[in-house]
Amino acid sequence: MADTQQVDARAERRAAKLAREISAFAKAHGGAEGQVAYIGERGARIVLVGEDGGWGDLVAPSTEIAEKAVEKSGITVHESFDGEFAAKVTTGSYEWKRMAGIQLGG
Repeated sequence: MADTQQVDARAERRAAKLAREISAFAKAHGGAEGQVAYIGERGARIVLVGEDGGWGDLVAPSTEIAEKAVEKSGITVHESFDGEFAAKVTTGSYEWKRMAGIQLGG
């Protein structure tokens, strides 16, 4: 039973830390919305899009922890990264050059 409590406490601390990071992102970008995506054994990716078009992501060790973190942060969460939500992302020259480099083998 003690081991389960330790795991639960660790998961809770990780979710709280991620929630603080999400809240800091939202504050820096005039608000934020997010989406949680399962990424296999690594856990879950939390994609964040700010009201100003800025974006970023965080990785949580599990989908459960990611979902707790976004819930604690109070941001709007989307089921998928598409439509109006995806259209809010602003990309700059760095991203376009990087995407072109990937396509060209660079």
